[in-house]
Amino acid sequence: MTILHGLVAVVILFLVVNDGMQPDCARADVQYFPIPAVSSSKNDGNDAGLIVPVLVTEPDGELKYIIAPMLIQNSIVGTRGTINLFRYEPGGREMRLIGSYSEEIERKLLFSYTDPAFSQGRYSLNFGASFFKNATSRFFGLGQGTSESAETNYTAREGRVNWRFGVYANEVTQIAVGQRFRQVTLQGGAADLPYTGNQFPSVDGVQGETLILGHRATFYYDTRDNLVSPTDGMAVTAYAELNQNIRNGDHPIYSRYELEIKKLLPSESKHAILVVRADLQATIGDQVPFFEQSSLGGQNNLRGYGVDRFIDKNLIALSIEERVHLARAKVAGVMADFEIAPFLDTGQVFNSFKDVSFRDYRLTPGVGFRGIVRPNVVGRVDYGYSHEGGAVFAGLDFPY
Repeated sequence: MTILHGLVAVVILFLVVNDGMQPDCARADVQYFPIPAVSSSKNDGNDAGLIVPVLVTEPDGELKYIIAPMLIQNSIVGTRGTINLFRYEPGGREMRLIGSYSEEIERKLLFSYTDPAFSQGRYSLNFGASFFKNATSRFFGLGQGTSESAETNYTAREGRVNWRFGVYANEVTQIAVGQRFRQVTLQGGAADLPYTGNQFPSVDGVQGETLILGHRATFYYDTRDNLVSPTDGMAVTAYAELNQNIRNGDHPIYSRYELEIKKLLPSESKHAILVVRADLQATIGDQVPFFEQSSLGGQNNLRGYGVDRFIDKNLIALSIEERVHLARAKVAGVMADFEIAPFLDTGQVFNSFKDVSFRDYRLTPGVGFRGIVRPNVVGRVDYGYSHEGGAVFAGLDFPY
């Protein structure tokens, strides 16, 4: 628990310093409200606990900070304490600091900074670092035809560092370059399932330590009216990435590619927004670690399955959802919109493009509930159904 106490101290110091730099006339308004936290996830087990979000707003009502301490009892890893700190600035700048400590195995420390209008809007800047141990990770083997009975569990012990620098060609087009470093070691998991290292010892990435250094070039075309909570427009992202598997002496180089298209089609009143997303991913190379390949399942695609349910070198996915406005209300001093979003996700993973078949597509219908404090904050809970049951996911953003 020392780690949690240290994180709390950092958060308090951060707020005191920043508050002290503001003149008296700009003192912020502080609101807080406890929320019961009860959830059930296909991979992560059952949660019961309390979240106490603290919202700090400027005198004009603009959201400045969210501080969200959490105390959760999880059915797999025991008691978990978490501190979440989000800071929002004009121009879309955002900073996130998250620290978490669980009774059994799991740890998490994350920092990220985003500035989409760096240097008076000429550039964009992103960087971040994280360390975590996820004790409920799952692996079923590679390919679309893996059986639910082959489910295994492992702890993903990971360290990550990344940066990205973008140059705007015009208001809607950006070219960016960046790098990432990823260190991964598999350890015994916390779930009552066979250990992945015992069941799949020959799969690339399972044994030993993996060190990945990636170099990426990305093209963005984005006409959406907001990056976090858009209501109209289109976004196209295409990247090419060259990776070095530092520990692999036989086949150290492989490449990855992705083309993603998102289109928002609002009604005239914008009380209903149809959102369509198409995604194509490809991996080229030999002995690519399984966790570096494309995957389906989780909070952002094929939401009726657990995270990483299907893994292979390539992926095709299509999602569609209708975001319907339900109400607007003042919560803790800020205006919030509430939406319901029925959706349908489909997709498949495959080793080679000649293996693509319509009969291999998986379908997961579902429904989501969203709370939005525009322009910076989105909270959501999504339930997706599949022939393996269903899955519930919560997050602080839209799935796409």
